[in-house]
Amino acid sequence: MTQKGLVLVVEDERPIADLLRLYLSRDGFGVHVEHDGAAGLAAARRMRPVACVLDIALPSMEGTEICRRLREDGDWTPVVFLTARDDEVDRILGLELGGDDYMTKPFSPRELVARVRALLRRAAGPGEGERVRTLGPLTLDPARRSAGVDGRPLVLTPTEFDLLGHLLRRPGRVFTREELLAAVWGYASHAGTRTVDVHVAQLRAKLGDAAGLIRTVRGVGYTADA
Repeated sequence: MTQKGLVLVVEDERPIADLLRLYLSRDGFGVHVEHDGAAGLAAARRMRPVACVLDIALPSMEGTEICRRLREDGDWTPVVFLTARDDEVDRILGLELGGDDYMTKPFSPRELVARVRALLRRAAGPGEGERVRTLGPLTLDPARRSAGVDGRPLVLTPTEFDLLGHLLRRPGRVFTREELLAAVWGYASHAGTRTVDVHVAQLRAKLGDAAGLIRTVRGVGYTADA
C-alpha cells in the first residue's frame, strides 16, 4: 500500500513511462503503467486511480478519447495530458474534454509530480469550516465540493471548481491570469496563461444563463461580479 494512492500512466514511449514511474513512486504514489490507449481506459475503469497521466498520441485510442469516455461515465478523476505537439489545438481539445492540466514534451518529471500533487490537493477540498458562497443564482459549497445554479447541480472538474471558488472568495476583485494560475494551478506564469482562458470558457459553458457572472476585464484578467 502507498500513502498517496495509485496514479495511472498511459504512455507508449517506454523510457518516458519508466521515468514517470520512478519519480511518482519516489514521491509515495503507487503507479500503474499502460502503453496502449484501450488498455489504459480499461485500467482506469478497473483500478479507479487517484489521478491519470495520459499521453495524447497513443496506439488504438488517443488520450483525449480516454478522458472523454471517463467523463461520459461520470468519472472526474484528475487528468494531466502529455503532448509532443506544441500547438493550441491539442491543449484546448484536451481541456475541453475535461482534462485538468497539460505538459508539453520534453518536460521535467519533478514538475509533473508537483502538478499531480497540486491537483490532488484541490480535489481533496478545504476543511469543513469554509463557508458556503453565493453570487446571484450561483451557490458553491467548498466543504461538500458542490456547486449549483438556481438549484441545478453543476458537474465541474476539480480545477473548474477551484477556479470558481477562488473567484467567489472576493466578488468584484479582478484577478490577473498569472494570479489565478498561481493560486488555482499552483505554478508559475511561465507555464502558460492560455490554460486559464480555456478553463474560464468551459466554466462559463457549464454555468449557462449565469455565465455572465464571470466577467472578462480586457488586458487584465477575470472577476466574479453580479
